[in-house]
Parts: sequence; C-alpha cells; structure tokens
Amino acid sequence: MGALSGYKIIELSGIGPGPLCGMLLSDLGAEVIRIDRSHTTMPQSDPKFDITGRNKKSICLNLKDKDSKDIFFKLIKDADALIEGFRPGVTEKLGIGPDDCLNVNPKLVYGRITGWGQDGPLSQSAGHDINYIALAGALFSIGQKNTKPSIPINLIGDYAGGTMFLAFGVCAALLSVSKTGKGQVVDAAMIDGVSSLLTILYSLSQSGIWNVDKKGTNIFDGGSPFYQVYETKDNKYISVGSLEPQFYQLLMDKLNLGEDFKNQMDISKWPELIDKLENLFKSKTQNEWNDLLENTDVCYAPVLSINEAREHPHMKARNNFISIEDVVQPTPAPRFSKTNSETPKKAPKLGENNEEILLQLGYTDEDIKSFKERKIIQ
Repeated sequence: MGALSGYKIIELSGIGPGPLCGMLLSDLGAEVIRIDRSHTTMPQSDPKFDITGRNKKSICLNLKDKDSKDIFFKLIKDADALIEGFRPGVTEKLGIGPDDCLNVNPKLVYGRITGWGQDGPLSQSAGHDINYIALAGALFSIGQKNTKPSIPINLIGDYAGGTMFLAFGVCAALLSVSKTGKGQVVDAAMIDGVSSLLTILYSLSQSGIWNVDKKGTNIFDGGSPFYQVYETKDNKYISVGSLEPQFYQLLMDKLNLGEDFKNQMDISKWPELIDKLENLFKSKTQNEWNDLLENTDVCYAPVLSINEAREHPHMKARNNFISIEDVVQPTPAPRFSKTNSETPKKAPKLGENNEEILLQLGYTDEDIKSFKERKIIQ
C-alpha cells in the first residue's frame, strides 16, 4: 500500500513528462488509468520497455465519439485527478476540458502540463525541452566559458520543470480538496517550473556573487577548481564538489596541494588552478581516485554512465534499481517509513484493461460486446 493508495488518476495518453508524472503517482499507490487512442505511439512495441507505463491500466477510447465520451465521464465522476499534456484548448475542443469535467465532478483536480503554459503569446506554438530552458534562462548558464551552451539532455525542462511541478501541483491540489471540497485546474508550464528552479541564480546574481552574463566562470558552473569535473588517466571522469571551506581544506590535504591553492575564493587564480588539477587528476585512473577520495568529506564521486551507476556498491546497497521481465529500471522514489511502494508491474498493452474497467463502471457483458462491435472500445 503506497502513500497514494485509494486515489484514482485518469491520464490522457501522451509522451514524456505527462506519462512520467503518471508513473510517479502510480508508483506511490494511486490507481492510474491511462486513456489510450488506437493510434497511440508507444515507446516500444513490447509494453515491458514502456517503463513510464508501469503500474497503470489502459482503456482504449475514441474521445471524438459520443459513446466513448460517456465512458470517459463515468471514469471522471469518481476520479480524484486527471492529467493531460495537449496544447491549450485541445481538450476543450473535444468537450472534455476543465469546465466539462468539473461540472461532472466538482472535486476533480485537472492537471495540465505544457511547455509555454496555458496562455501567453507562445502558448499555441510547438516546442521542446531545449526551447523552454532556452527562453527561461537555464540553457544560457550551462557549459564551459567561451563555448556554446551545453544541452543537458531533456531533464531540466521536461522532467524537473515539467513532470515534478505537475506532480507537486496535483498533490497540493488534492490536499486542498481534502480541506475545501473543491477541485481546480493545475497549470504546470515548464517555463514556470524552470524559472522556479533558477531561484538560486536570481539570488546569487543580485547579491553580486554570480555573473549571469559569463557562464563557466562562477562558483558551481565549471568556473571554480573545487567544483569541477576532471579527466583521469584512463580517459574517464571524476567530480569534485569541495565547496565549503572545511571540505576544500580536506581536498588540499588529500591531494597535497601547495600554497597556490590556499586562497579558495581568489577568482583570478581559478583558471590556473584548474589547469594544475587537470594535470594532477590525469596522473591516476578513476579507480585509483575512488580509493583515495570516495567515502570522504571531500565531496567526490566518479562520473558514471547509467549502466555503470546501477553497478555501484552504494546504489546496490540501496536497491536503487529493479528488473521487471529483464528490463532494468529505477526503483520507486521517494521512500516512506510507513507506506512504502510495492514492486511495480509492467505497462499494459493498449486497451488491455478495457473489460475490467468497464465492468467496474457498471457496464454489462452485453454492453461491452456492443462497444466492441461498434468500435467504441478498441
């Protein structure tokens, strides 16, 4: 029994941030029913590779059809939340927008995730993670100095600024329902979420500690020698984050660093010190540096691929990964002392739970047979 056991979430099928949100909610025990379309594009032909679909149920409906829409509203009537990731106005055109759903279920939380938000000049434009983090100011700040910005895969916009804020917003709205008895719309825009994630840069830049116009020159953006990635003798990489003075002193002690390194915050010396540490770290292999620095207060870790990460002793000790039908995937997070999550089940095939869901809604076997014949469900 997870922390969200007893909650029913309807997910309109999509790709990326929305499905990951549904996975997080289902990992914590919520019943997540995914409404698929017959032409839904799955990540892989075999559902076991659709990791974000794990734990969910699938019903395949044509929401342009009146009878399918009737089934949809029966699902909505006792649901706690709905999540969707279409462009603004799409669900309204289908007749299943917030007003339509809240009219059926006034306690419903209607979660919407987009890149640009539900309004504003760009709200109807297409975009992807790279565009959202570019406009919000995150992409500009990532990368080494005098180089073009580095693309941080799609973690910052899609998943940190999108998925996590949608999940946070839905859970917060569910708490509000428990107090007020009233549902509402959650507008989770990635540009809003990314802007919120950048709060520390707004604080540091306005207090004179961070130069936002010069990436790769600041304290933890690759500009400092003590918060940096270094290459090793065996062409691998290690990370050092000796930010606080006591951790920096320990780094100096462990590496036998000389007087040149004594004044940690002398920015004028940072490029020179980075060069020296680059040469030093190339003198040993990654494993040799692990032996010296790992499990100390230097604030150190080897830079690992996702395949290497799952084999690391710390990850193994915490059981950070599980295998479902030979597909390795992250264990549900976060963890709870009383209501920890159960082992997830693989994703369903499209429409796999049609009959189960319809019977629970009160439809008869004859009704279901008719729906199949008329292609109401597929």
